[in-house]
Amino acid sequence: MDRLPWSRLHRLIVLALGVTWVLDGLEVTIVGALAPRLQDPGALGLSDADIGALASAYLIGAVGGALGFGWLTDRLGRRLIFFTTLGVYIVGVLFSAFAWDFWSLALFRLITGVGIGGEYAAINSAIDELMPARLRGRIAIIINGSFWAGAGVGALASVVLLDSGWFSVDLGWRLGFGLGAVLGLLILFTRRHVPESPRWLACHDRIEEGEAVVADIERRIEAETGETLPPARGSLKIHPARTFGFGVIFRAIFGVYRGRSALVLALMIAQAFLYNAVFFTYGLILTKFYAVEAAHVGLYLVPFAFGNVIGPLVLGPLFDTVGRRKMICLTYVVSGLLLLVTGWLFAQGALTAVTQTLAWSVIFFFASAAASSAYLTASEAFPLEVRALAIAVFYAIGTGLGGVVAPYVFGVLIGGGQPWPIFLGYAGAALLMIGAGAAALVWGIDAEGKSLEDVADPLSKAA
Repeated sequence: MDRLPWSRLHRLIVLALGVTWVLDGLEVTIVGALAPRLQDPGALGLSDADIGALASAYLIGAVGGALGFGWLTDRLGRRLIFFTTLGVYIVGVLFSAFAWDFWSLALFRLITGVGIGGEYAAINSAIDELMPARLRGRIAIIINGSFWAGAGVGALASVVLLDSGWFSVDLGWRLGFGLGAVLGLLILFTRRHVPESPRWLACHDRIEEGEAVVADIERRIEAETGETLPPARGSLKIHPARTFGFGVIFRAIFGVYRGRSALVLALMIAQAFLYNAVFFTYGLILTKFYAVEAAHVGLYLVPFAFGNVIGPLVLGPLFDTVGRRKMICLTYVVSGLLLLVTGWLFAQGALTAVTQTLAWSVIFFFASAAASSAYLTASEAFPLEVRALAIAVFYAIGTGLGGVVAPYVFGVLIGGGQPWPIFLGYAGAALLMIGAGAAALVWGIDAEGKSLEDVADPLSKAA
């Protein structure tokens, strides 16, 4: 797989699997932007507490879905699970469009979160195992950064959906959820052409199926290029098994690879805290400190999202050339330093709504690549047999801590109405980023250009 040239098949895999992050960005953004409409008595008449509870329901679902489907992905295969998780997402978001009160919408948001959380584990593992080693880093960075393409679409869509001249009070928000369901259905059909991971098949005693998948991929690429592929080099002897027990799994994550686990945990928590600190409170900053109208907040997210998308596109290739450790350190440390400067300028009253947004855009040009590299590290650092579960565990911890602690802390700080306490919160997030970047430089993994099996021996490798 690592020797294959870039082809139409690889582009299809990136589109069919990578769209998960676009959907997640769309979901998170459009729900946040539609919150004022959901509070309208003509819609569902929700309270502030209800809106917060909806975010919690989605988060709880995402964490539970990641852990449950992460385990199933390693046990049952990548392909079955990424079909299942997308189906769960479609059901959740489609039913959300027909919610009739708070409790029904909370249930459907939880189901939607289960699907999205499960996608993270299944998709990251599948992409890494199907991409050529020389391109794996940039592809993973760019795909994870595509969350913000969905966020930008959601922000723009919310401006139209909230316009009472276009849609009635009780219709626009429902169409917003329906948009996610339609996109999910379209992607569900494209995934029919994505093969199962040959690596997973081989390790789970399905050798003939794995060889058939590889042979089909090679035939398709040779037909596309008109050239014969060079012979594969190297060999690896394994003892395949249908399943691997929890004892084997957790000894790998928290025993043999405990140093890598600590690094991934640091990277995940730092980026989650930074993102949730800013992303879930940027609307409050704009409305409380810069007097931006609530209906216009979505427009300020567009340049913010643009910086998040462009960063991985520009910086992603450097993770395969300059190297993982150096680039992870660079993106984390620069993000932290820029946040310190921006926070200080904010506290000094030196920024406007426009310059504050531009500053955030520059920060997240680097932070988006940094956050994506955390997921890349989690998917590369562990053996194939536990890859999806490892991604799920660290996603759940990072999302749980960053998703719960950061918004709450900054909500309290912003509620106080004073800028300097908010600066201290930003400074804390910045120090987490700088510390995680330094840890990556010292204890990171030089995985660029290497086969996954060279980065972490399969648990089934013969002695």
